[in-house]
Amino acid sequence: MNFGAIIVGDEILSGKRVDRHFARIAELLAARGLRLAWVTYLGDHRSHIAATVRRSMVAGDAVFCFGGIGNTPDDHTRQAVAEALDVDLVLHPEAEREIRARFGDETNDVRLLLGTFPRGVDIVPNPFNRIPGFSVRDHYFLPGFPQMAHPMAEWALDTFYAPLFHPYATVEKAFLLTGENCYESALLDLMERIVADFPALRLFSLPSVGNDGRRIHLELGVEGDPVQVDRAMTAIRQEVERRNIAWRWRT
Repeated sequence: MNFGAIIVGDEILSGKRVDRHFARIAELLAARGLRLAWVTYLGDHRSHIAATVRRSMVAGDAVFCFGGIGNTPDDHTRQAVAEALDVDLVLHPEAEREIRARFGDETNDVRLLLGTFPRGVDIVPNPFNRIPGFSVRDHYFLPGFPQMAHPMAEWALDTFYAPLFHPYATVEKAFLLTGENCYESALLDLMERIVADFPALRLFSLPSVGNDGRRIHLELGVEGDPVQVDRAMTAIRQEVERRNIAWRWRT
């Protein structure tokens, strides 16, 4: 199963706020031996959110969507998901209980809008203030506030996807290669061999170029199971040494 993230908010796209969700969901997945396959940033545009959710549901991915589930006019995620599912919005009974438990006698219709979700969804509990998110078809719709959303995402991972966890956390190692023969096309045969010999690993090559346009170094490495990573790195080192390419470990 692929894992994706949708991050909603005009304030992020405008630069008024710095996104904190991408790095955290990637970190939560990596700690469980999983990997984020894609991330999409969207503004507060209902039809765009609906179209994106519709596509990701068809793909069968597990998706964490951050932002836009509040009750103000610029929050569109709840309505967009209802549009994508072709259902109406209703007050979810479990969400209502959580909201009433949170606000007591101060509960009113405006606050109950926070529990008005697309018909047929499940709630995602919020340990921070009891205002839940919701889930449907492996999609988890969470608040934009990191202190709420990130524990909710972690709960969803541990509750529904534990069978997919690897027994190890992945590691990433890389060399910084320098010299005349360290450009990518010259090392393509080596990269292809590593991919063929270690298919469970993710190989990456990242050239670095200075302001004058000259190549500084090539970062070449792999990510995955620690034992396989060490074996692949040994194979890479032996080959670059055979080609008289200078190398050092990336710190």
